[in-house]
Amino acid sequence: MNVIDRVKSWFKKGGYALTGQVLKTINDHPKINIDPAELARIESSLSHYQYKYAPVEYVNSNGHKKKRKYMAVNMKKKTAKRMATLTFNENCQISVSDETEESKTNSFANADEFVQHVFNHNKFKKNLREYLEPMYALGGLAIRPYFNPESNEIEFSWAIANAFYPLRSNSSGISEGVMIFKTVEIQRGDEVYYTLFEFHEWEGETYVITNELYKSDSQSEIGRRVPLEEAYEGMEEMTTITGLTQTNFQYLKPAGFNNINPHSPLGLGITDNSESTIQKINEASDQYWWEIKMGQRTVFVSDYMLNTLPSEDGTPPEQVFDPDVNVYKKMQMANGDQELIKDVTRDIRTEQYIAAINSQLRELEDDLGLSVGTFSFDGKSVKTATEVSSENSLTYQTRNDYVNDLERFIKGLVISVLELARFSGLYTGEIPTFEEIGVDFDDGIFQNKEQLLRHYGQAKTFGIIPTVEVIKRVFNLPQDIAEKWLKQIQEEQLAIEPSEIADRAARGVFGDEE
Repeated sequence: MNVIDRVKSWFKKGGYALTGQVLKTINDHPKINIDPAELARIESSLSHYQYKYAPVEYVNSNGHKKKRKYMAVNMKKKTAKRMATLTFNENCQISVSDETEESKTNSFANADEFVQHVFNHNKFKKNLREYLEPMYALGGLAIRPYFNPESNEIEFSWAIANAFYPLRSNSSGISEGVMIFKTVEIQRGDEVYYTLFEFHEWEGETYVITNELYKSDSQSEIGRRVPLEEAYEGMEEMTTITGLTQTNFQYLKPAGFNNINPHSPLGLGITDNSESTIQKINEASDQYWWEIKMGQRTVFVSDYMLNTLPSEDGTPPEQVFDPDVNVYKKMQMANGDQELIKDVTRDIRTEQYIAAINSQLRELEDDLGLSVGTFSFDGKSVKTATEVSSENSLTYQTRNDYVNDLERFIKGLVISVLELARFSGLYTGEIPTFEEIGVDFDDGIFQNKEQLLRHYGQAKTFGIIPTVEVIKRVFNLPQDIAEKWLKQIQEEQLAIEPSEIADRAARGVFGDEE
């Protein structure tokens, strides 16, 4: 390497530090231009999802201001968890069609085996089930595969709604974006915050990934641009990929239009249009809890019975109650009054509070497109699995809308994995189309073996699923055991007399006679 090349190399490696670029917020970056209202909405949703609420201020019986914890119901998390459970579980079957001669002889060309290996290596189903919850709560989720040279594997990087922002989009989706990763280190006893910007952009037909690192002493600021080596040793500043037909990342958002910001390609959390309803649920829950804790007892006490707190400045002593209660109220009573303590407490309004909360829950269910009884404060109206899986169920119809988007998300990820693997030399086969990728969510809506048998029995009747696959899925058996079961069943059927076979067939068609 000559002197000029070395100087260029030094500037390339240290250029980030030399520029001195400082960012206070994400929008200070010249490539990023996100509506501040969108950023505020996501941060507000994240705060509530994390159960962060300001304390409640109240005045106690002595007239002093006090604070207590706000006892809200975390409906942001509850609704997101419910929707995540309805739409996906680890029984989901993902498959890729492999019918070429090359795929039958070359293991590196077998798309289905390769995808299964990558998904298993990354615990994809488990992680997706967990990440769907914040996706439904906050409104977005991004995932991108990358090649790890140390493990020689394709691995996944995830980003929730506050860590992924679009750079360019159209009606077909987001074509360019930035993923943001934050880390904290302790340096000389102080916390240092690093923020990595990972830009995904197109230059013609070449896909370009650019990394920028920023450092700050404050968690609220992005900070100054520094060399990547400070926190990510060996990371390239720029990587180019050729041969991609789509973005290397996949972005998923809840079904529905962003009516809060119609021009934004970002999604909405499923409760973002129900903030007032959630607030009413929280206020009713908080008041109910406080009424139970304090009993909402109101007791008038004669000032003759109160303790006195002596003063140091010679002023008259102060009559005081326990500083943590708001039950007692002092009252001047006549000397001849026989009742020096008068309890005017009313019963706790349990039925009224439960009715009020359930009324708001019904409103929330309607907002989310869920059947009545999906949520219940008293636990008396929870829907059964059979009701949820009914095609007439509003929950089932809403679930299908979300599942359709999730299916496209998974299929897009399969293609991204295979395209990156082929570029990295790990895979040599063809890239499948969306139609050649299968995603079976049906298991997710069933809760018992009887329903599974009914579902797959009908599929077997129409000849669209092999018997051995039915055995595998219903009883969760490995391939070899399922094949042994099928062989035993066939042997038992062959041992039956022909007349008995005919009799069974007749009963199957006409039913048992009385």
